[in-house]
Amino acid sequence: MTETVAGIEIPDSALAREATALIRDTTPPLIFHHSRRVYLFGSLQAAARDIRPDPELLYVAALFHDTGLVPPYRGDDQRFEMDGADQARTFLEAHGVSEADAGTVWTAVALHTTPEVPYAMAPEIAATTAGVETDVLGLNLAALTRAEIDAVTAAHPRPDFKKHILQAFTDGFRHRPDTTFGTVNADVLEHFVPGFRRTDFVDVIENSAWPE
Repeated sequence: MTETVAGIEIPDSALAREATALIRDTTPPLIFHHSRRVYLFGSLQAAARDIRPDPELLYVAALFHDTGLVPPYRGDDQRFEMDGADQARTFLEAHGVSEADAGTVWTAVALHTTPEVPYAMAPEIAATTAGVETDVLGLNLAALTRAEIDAVTAAHPRPDFKKHILQAFTDGFRHRPDTTFGTVNADVLEHFVPGFRRTDFVDVIENSAWPE
């Protein structure tokens, strides 16, 4: 039977069920529950904005969006968002999803910490960011009803979530600080990693190899 939370159906295809099992079994509860909330909040925010993402693609994007923070998905050489995006695309292509749809999910995951830009792109990309911004930053909560918010958090509780997600961010990229240049991730390291100093955009320009 299809699971419904806050009026939103959880995709129940074979692909969605396998994605659920994979992420539930290979990531901490913090990431799994957050990712499911991102799908639910993203779907609700999409409805409020009158956009219609493909539920299955949005669901996979939401499930994979933070996998780059944790083993076995966490890498060393690129932004954590790209680690998750690569894993999502590989998963989808292995299940026969078209290159175009897998590319949309890749972009949704890769841009989920980028302000504004996703909202001008495909519905799945916009809705992924909307779900993340609602659950992590508390943005646009006023677009949802109290009953919807309560239903989502009852299904996937967020006890002490702020503290735990900030710790997950710190652990997820403190070993690759250069990848945080120009991103919100640098804010995390500046708060929680002693001695970290973000790369300054102006300094890069002024100290570049160009003589003028």
